[in-house]
Amino acid sequence: RAARSPKMMENKVFLSFTFYSTILILKMYVVAIITGQVRLRKRAFANPEDALRNGGVQFCREDPDVERCRRAHRNDMENIFPFLFLGAIYSLLDPSPAVARIHFLIFCMGRIIHTIAYLLRLRAPTRSVAYGVAQLPCFSMALQILLATTPYW
Repeated sequence: RAARSPKMMENKVFLSFTFYSTILILKMYVVAIITGQVRLRKRAFANPEDALRNGGVQFCREDPDVERCRRAHRNDMENIFPFLFLGAIYSLLDPSPAVARIHFLIFCMGRIIHTIAYLLRLRAPTRSVAYGVAQLPCFSMALQILLATTPYW
C-alpha cells in the first residue's frame, strides 16, 4: 500500500479531481494507441525509418484516418492540460465536494463523448456540443480561481 499524506486524503475534492484526471489521461493513452494501430493498418507512417520497417519508404505518408486520430489527440492536449491546472488549483479553494465532483464529471464525460464522436465520425453537432459542455466547468473553475485570487494581484 502506497504511503499517503493524511492531509491529501482529507481533501475529498482533490481525490475526486485525481480520479477524473487519471481517467482522462488514460483516455489520452487509448487515443495514442488507436492512432498507432490506424497507422499500422493504413500503413501511413510519419517517419521514414518506421515506413522502411513496415514495407518501404513509400509508406512515409499522411492518411486521412491517421490525421483524424491525431486531431482528436491534439484536441485532448489543448483541453485536458488546462483542465489539469484549473482543477488542481480549484481543489485548493475548498469548494463543495459535490459541486466540484459535478465539475469534474461533466468535463470528463464531455471529453469522452467528444473523442467518441471524433473517432467514430458521429453526426454533427455531437462533437461540438460535447466540446462546449466540457468547457463550462473549466470556465466556472477559472472564474472561481480568479475571484479567489483577485485580492492578491
